[in-house]
Amino acid sequence: MSKRVLICDDAVVMRMMIKGILSKSGFEVVGEAQNGAEAVDKYKELGPDLVTMDMVMPEMDGITAVRQIISHDPDAKIIMCTSMGQQALVVEAIQAGAKSFITKPFQPPKILETINKVLA
Repeated sequence: MSKRVLICDDAVVMRMMIKGILSKSGFEVVGEAQNGAEAVDKYKELGPDLVTMDMVMPEMDGITAVRQIISHDPDAKIIMCTSMGQQALVVEAIQAGAKSFITKPFQPPKILETINKVLA
């Protein structure tokens, strides 16, 4: 059975890129969100196995969304997507409950390695 993933990023092109990488590797992308508030709602609605979460988004940032998802489901598996130079935010996200992170620009092998580690 394929693992179900929710992709959260405010940039459509980033969501498409992640979706393409995951779909080719046998993951089922069950939903997409363009901000943290939408991610929290879709997480509750869809109950995915994994979430990829952008750090910086309008309305609600990724770290706040992680906190809300973790308070709803302490076992949620969330991977942060971050640009170079956001190390302090990564630490905060991990403390909030994110399991790992991947950096942009994305490298498909690194994304899949990180996802498989988190899901293991």
